[in-house]
Amino acid sequence: MKEQRKIKIAVIGGGSSYTPELVEGLIKGYSDMPVSELWLVDIEEGRHKLEIVGSLAKRMVKKSGLPMQVHLTLDRREAIQGADFVTTQMRVGLLEARKLDEHIPIRHGVIGQETTGPGGMFKALRTIPVILDICRDIEELAPNAWMLNFTNPAGMVTEAVTKYSRVKTVGLCNSPINFKKFLAEAYQTPESQVLPEFVGINHLHWVTSALVDGKERLPELLMGKGEYTAKNVPTMGWDPEFLQSLVCIPTYYLKYYYMTTEMLEEEKAALEKDGTRADVVSRVEKELFELYADETLEDKPKQLEQRGGAFYSEAAVHLMQSLYLGRNDIQTLNVRNGGIYDFLPEDASIEINCVVTSGGPIPLAPKHVPQQIKGLLHAVKTYESLAIDAAVSGDRGLALQAMVHHPLVPSVSIAKVLLEELLEAHKRYLPNFFA
Repeated sequence: MKEQRKIKIAVIGGGSSYTPELVEGLIKGYSDMPVSELWLVDIEEGRHKLEIVGSLAKRMVKKSGLPMQVHLTLDRREAIQGADFVTTQMRVGLLEARKLDEHIPIRHGVIGQETTGPGGMFKALRTIPVILDICRDIEELAPNAWMLNFTNPAGMVTEAVTKYSRVKTVGLCNSPINFKKFLAEAYQTPESQVLPEFVGINHLHWVTSALVDGKERLPELLMGKGEYTAKNVPTMGWDPEFLQSLVCIPTYYLKYYYMTTEMLEEEKAALEKDGTRADVVSRVEKELFELYADETLEDKPKQLEQRGGAFYSEAAVHLMQSLYLGRNDIQTLNVRNGGIYDFLPEDASIEINCVVTSGGPIPLAPKHVPQQIKGLLHAVKTYESLAIDAAVSGDRGLALQAMVHHPLVPSVSIAKVLLEELLEAHKRYLPNFFA
């Protein structure tokens, strides 16, 4: 094992409700990765949340007795200076922007979701320029740092960073680690004994192999042994005949593509009744921050699991430790394609199993890419690449092409209406488009 040294971590979006999970993970993993400085950064709009979450983080560290200093700041550059890791978990426009991303498309008869469809596109348009601005600080102040991106849409943000900056970056999502836990629980075996193979891109991947204790269990799973789902996506089941002929397990986000009519009807009903997921998260966050503000609380509350990001800290700390120690273990990450999929651009971001070395992740080519998933993968990646370039350039023509070519947008006329309405709704956060 390499000689340990104290390390500095900067968390951009430190006032996030997810932060206590990350702090818990860093405390549990301290013996493997001794963090001396944890800097939680936010913007003026997030100051109040930063102070509440930061105070809880300090209480958690104090209870642990570890020599880890927690700093709260609105000065991003101070936090990034000399950092070993910079993590990003931000939401440009806060939850109000997410509500618009979800509500506006639904009212036009289109899926409204945080990372999928027009809503996901506008989250990317708002987020990518801010992330690239952060990258310029990292290039200057911490050129050797790894940027670990958890900000959605994680694949698009990661691709933008690899295309438009020199920062070493890896994208991360909690969906793959959730599937590993599902698989281990379904077969009552340790997680170390399961190895699923993921093919695709972030929030658009398929499981094409599921090894449990060295034995292939995919056929049993396709026959209905449990259902892999999440709190932030409706749980209606898959058609069994379709799954068995697909010969792989789709991530729950693929319900928006394979079950569009049913999902849209469910979204419409939810909007009329209790609101979309953004409205639910607003209520959950209100409860969480009331808990966090309790000065007697010294641990991550159980209610955080309702937020939809379960095991985020476990995945995050696992990745940091593997990069720090050079463990050469296998993790599912968002990295540059580099020729793994010959039907996607080399600079596309893909979500795939990687061996994590001290020099960075090395993607592992999958054993098999089913023919029936290539078309959708290529179509969504085309939309993503167009949207990324539009975010950087502020080119409305590119943005229209991205919107039109998203498989969930039914026509040019609807795409134009959605584009103009969402641009106007988010005008404050889209200066590139209003120069």
